[in-house]
Amino acid sequence: MKKSILFFLLISGLSFSQQQNVKISNLPPKTEETVFPLVSYPVNSKVENKINTFLQVDQLEYIPGAAGSPFQLVSTGKTSYSNHVYFYSWEKLDTPKNILTITMDGEAWGAYPENFSIWNNFDLRTGNYINAQDLFQPDAAKTVESLIQKRIKKEINDFIVRLKSEKKPSEDVLDQIAIYEGCFTDYTLDDIKFYFGKDKIGFIAGRCSNHAMRALDELDSHFVEFPYKDLEKYWSPYAGNLLSGSEKVEKTSFRNKLYKGKIDGKYPVTVLIKRLYNNEGLSGDDSFTAFYWYDKSKKLIQWDGKIKNNHISITENDHYDEEKEKWIPRAFVEADMSGSKISGTWQDDKTKKYLTLELEEL
Repeated sequence: MKKSILFFLLISGLSFSQQQNVKISNLPPKTEETVFPLVSYPVNSKVENKINTFLQVDQLEYIPGAAGSPFQLVSTGKTSYSNHVYFYSWEKLDTPKNILTITMDGEAWGAYPENFSIWNNFDLRTGNYINAQDLFQPDAAKTVESLIQKRIKKEINDFIVRLKSEKKPSEDVLDQIAIYEGCFTDYTLDDIKFYFGKDKIGFIAGRCSNHAMRALDELDSHFVEFPYKDLEKYWSPYAGNLLSGSEKVEKTSFRNKLYKGKIDGKYPVTVLIKRLYNNEGLSGDDSFTAFYWYDKSKKLIQWDGKIKNNHISITENDHYDEEKEKWIPRAFVEADMSGSKISGTWQDDKTKKYLTLELEEL
């Protein structure tokens, strides 16, 4: 018993010490509408740079060190998702030693305003974004999804019972019942967000209502929390070491990772793999989106790709032709993954010239 207590105190002390090394300030220029986290991690500048690069490229579509304000594109609605976006606050959560979890709140303006919250989790050993899919053993993922779904369904069903217990339900109550009875609850690890706490992990699933009916949606987003010990038997080796404070790092998927390399052996580029979409079709390939930029010019270029086994095929579009009603490609990439490296060719669509492409995980 004494040994267990001493071990717990040792791990807690290490966690506290590690987290003390992480400082977060506001990315300048800070205003009422641009409160965005800037991470400082002096014990490992590589990790610090990876986290800040991911956050700024992923959320602001801004490359650190580029000219102009980091908030220029999001505040003017000129990002790939078009909405005007404002960030109002952030918070660093209390987590185990190896993990940095940052939450952000803001508002997006398109056809109508929409508040949002974002949860970002990073591995402080590597600077990599943590993917929910990497936390569980492959044959346990469905079980974990089922546990989450059951908790959400119970919350919704309990609320429906309460609504139906009213003797003379109003029109609003009847609308609420319709919302919750038709709610989608078959969430997968691809559909949900998550965050790490000191002794538990939380999953967040989307609300039941659309924007027009949101005022009636009392439940809003669904939060489901599990103590780490309750999911212990489902953790992957990567998650086990991540949560225990171990410095041993297992290989994880390439989604949400940064790669660095060269085109034609002389043009330095950086790539951020964004979302990976698991397709259920017979082709056996998954699709993904990515951004890449030449380190000298620091301008984002989007890639749309597919990956099958270890082979990657990418289309780099130039512009959308309104008359032809289709995208006009600029280049094509064919490459293969081997460990932490990606090797292949970048082909110019006009000249048909092939250039070598060599990338390595940061």
